[in-house]
Amino acid sequence: MLTAVLSLVPTLIFALPVTAQKNKKPAAPIGPLLTRTVTRHESRRFFYGGTVTITGAPNGSITIEGWQRNEVDVSAEIELHAATEEGLSRLATVNSFVVDEDANHLRILTTGTHDRAFMKRAARDFPKSLIGLPWRIDYHIKVPALTDLEINAGVGPIRLAGVEGAIRLNALQGDANLSLTGGTVSVIVQSGTVNVSIPALGWHGLGADIKLASGNLNIGLMPGFSGDINAAVLRTGEVRNAYPNLEPRERNSITPHSLRARAGNGGATLTFTVGDGTIQIEQISGTSLPREISTLVPELTREVLSHGVKAVGSKQIHQKNGNGNSTRRTGHLLAS
Repeated sequence: MLTAVLSLVPTLIFALPVTAQKNKKPAAPIGPLLTRTVTRHESRRFFYGGTVTITGAPNGSITIEGWQRNEVDVSAEIELHAATEEGLSRLATVNSFVVDEDANHLRILTTGTHDRAFMKRAARDFPKSLIGLPWRIDYHIKVPALTDLEINAGVGPIRLAGVEGAIRLNALQGDANLSLTGGTVSVIVQSGTVNVSIPALGWHGLGADIKLASGNLNIGLMPGFSGDINAAVLRTGEVRNAYPNLEPRERNSITPHSLRARAGNGGATLTFTVGDGTIQIEQISGTSLPREISTLVPELTREVLSHGVKAVGSKQIHQKNGNGNSTRRTGHLLAS
């Protein structure tokens, strides 16, 4: 497991206690590489109120949606690169994921050549020439709408919508689109752009604490939203407020680098912190949200999660093999 420490100022450190697994420095491949894409699908019965832990690949996207079913559905597209078909087949045996479950806790854990302990345990005779070749996994996961989440991501985009609970997200790098309506939320991202949309008139839960070491943090609030907002840029950058209904909670509590304000009647405290970059607060509507999030607004703004949310959609399943996986080989070559 990877521990990344984000030093923002001498007096404040953003720590990533558990994040996506460490990726070794890739070995320089000789010549062009073949590409193979393997699609896996897993589904498990799972009840509301449990915990789902996702440990992503060093590279790849993670999309998580809440839905009204009592099950967790995992679709994964695994992209492998090697110089030969034999190498691709060997990589397919280790670069994948496992689903581990016990009472009310389900874990989706990435396995692969980046994990030295796993390789020593599961693939002692694995060719060293295949270690360090590029690969990625793109996850699309559906969970019950009321679920606690622990998400450990590497490099790649993240999308989360339609889930309320105790949510912890640690990511190294990438753009994150988060549609949040409640729970106890903790987010730490090292670098990238984080878009937080709150498609509800108030926060259902204790609050949120979202930290970004370097990049842009954009916050979208619905008209008529009620809550307490704290925002601060610790080093270089500024806080920009374009939301019309934010009032200072204290005298001189809105400055170019910090903001302590109240929207509407107040409520749960939402804290946003950036080390270097900008914080932008603005008013949103369903049409101004990203497409995959805007489809969820009608359900979420009714404040009844039991209505569920619509799935963004799953990837097309290609030619299936005997164990339920599917494989797609691409004809193009990836240059070294």
